[in-house]
Amino acid sequence: MVVGVTTLIVARHGNTFGPNDTPTRVGARTDLPLVDSGKRQAERLGDYLLENDWQPDRVFTSTLQRSQTMATIALTRCNLSLECEPRSTFDEIDYGPDENRPEGEVVARIGQAAIDAWNERAEVPLGWKVNPMDVISNWQRFADELISLEQRVVLVVTSNGIARFAPHLTGDFGGFLTRFELKLSTGAVGILRHNHNEGNWVVDDWNVRP
Repeated sequence: MVVGVTTLIVARHGNTFGPNDTPTRVGARTDLPLVDSGKRQAERLGDYLLENDWQPDRVFTSTLQRSQTMATIALTRCNLSLECEPRSTFDEIDYGPDENRPEGEVVARIGQAAIDAWNERAEVPLGWKVNPMDVISNWQRFADELISLEQRVVLVVTSNGIARFAPHLTGDFGGFLTRFELKLSTGAVGILRHNHNEGNWVVDDWNVRP
């Protein structure tokens, strides 16, 4: 590991719906477990960490079981005995009236254009209970903490609604959007890196599916 570099691995939790389930918009108030395919995604995350020689100094999750289980399985897979550190700032957003509703009902309420704006540019639809500036500030404070403590590799397992704001750490969210699609798939990761000498965060890759 290069001294003076912090690598931040942002992972989305694995699947919470099986092939016979009706997917819903699962937010902060809906604490679903991982299904079997989600647990396999967690194992692949652990394999991915091993393959890239990324041994986290610390592992953070949301307070929700889908993120905590994802992290625990991944750590077991790569033979690490770290304790996960849950933080509510990594909980999924609150989808307001659309919380735990089937996607067809959500689209009927807010329209496909609003869904597209959320997926492509992180523009929050009417009624969803999240302030983007608060989420961005949380990421910035967290990143500053990692740098001040000289952490080398850190894993965060969170949800899609929170993860999509992490690229704001670069200070060039628009530039990020020209290189990558914003949405993280279930079980996928984004890789951010901070060079302590240069003082900036960059996104090395995004939506990588181990």
